[in-house]
Amino acid sequence: MTAEIKKVRVELEDRAYDILVGPKLIADAGAHLKPLLRRSRVAIVTDATVAGFHLATLQASLDANGIKHDTIIMPAGEATKRFSELQRVTEWILETGIERGDLVIALGGGVMGDLTGFAASIARRGVDFAQIPTTLLSQVDSSVGGKTGINTTQGKNLVGAFYQPRLVLADTSALETLPMRELMAGYAEVVKYGLINDRPFFDWLETNLDAIKEGDVAARTYAIVKSCEAKARIVAMDERESNVRALLNLGHTFGHALEAATGFSQRLVHGEGVAIGMALAFDLSVKLGLCAGQDALRVSRHLARAGLPNKLSDISGTLPDADGLIALMGQDKKVQDGKLTFILARGIGEAFITRDVDTNALRELLSQREAAE
Repeated sequence: MTAEIKKVRVELEDRAYDILVGPKLIADAGAHLKPLLRRSRVAIVTDATVAGFHLATLQASLDANGIKHDTIIMPAGEATKRFSELQRVTEWILETGIERGDLVIALGGGVMGDLTGFAASIARRGVDFAQIPTTLLSQVDSSVGGKTGINTTQGKNLVGAFYQPRLVLADTSALETLPMRELMAGYAEVVKYGLINDRPFFDWLETNLDAIKEGDVAARTYAIVKSCEAKARIVAMDERESNVRALLNLGHTFGHALEAATGFSQRLVHGEGVAIGMALAFDLSVKLGLCAGQDALRVSRHLARAGLPNKLSDISGTLPDADGLIALMGQDKKVQDGKLTFILARGIGEAFITRDVDTNALRELLSQREAAE
């Protein structure tokens, strides 16, 4: 391993694994994956967009290490996270002859990781898989922690499983192929870690945002490693989201509802929904007297500086009214006894979990935002 490669360990006893962060990891993937293989054979699941950039590099690395491989190329986009595509991938895994102890590789962003991980968890009641995330969002969030799943008409990620990968290879070189919109959508999840419990990291992001946008490798690597370390600590404490792991959903109760309201389309990609959701979470915290207005303003200004939407009017087209959005929030996975779970904040770096939010205050906030915009 070269000095440029950073390692983050996810401590989960017999299911512990490493996240490697650095350049050219796809080109070296065969060498990193080979020690995990029971036999020299893998299956690759990727999408049409990612395949054009990275599939040949991965296949060449596998070939160089004597690893046989089969590949399925799926349609790109959030619409692929559905039952019909899950069935397609799962049956393909079985058709290739992948056995328990063999490895399925998810090459791509969050959609490929979520779909492939879920398929791996149910094929033969569980085959191994590895994550090679190619977007910033997947490198800092969805590839880490073992959440897998698909969307349904009722909402986002409502069907899935907790299923840990054997290894995560976060290749910083892959970020060079991302459009700025997609890069910054992933950046929203980086900001989240600072807002949850690391105010100094948020301070660092305010100083280094331009370097991250402009492709500074050291800045990007630091941001990814800090994010992965933060998530790894929380996942190690609460793998199945029974308590503290819910903090990682800051902005997501709002964001998932907004994604559903826009049909999981390009009107609003996941990280953008999270950005608006985080701004709304801080606004609601201010409204409830929990947080200083200056902190909420600082959050929304930083998101805007990153080119991220941070208010409802930033979404093109019409949205449901306040009651419609609240109804969509009611489909959130974290609902307990009919009560919504919110992650609110007493300030930057001081997030907490609550199920005690007055629905009238929530409705009033959403109505005020609609009226103001």
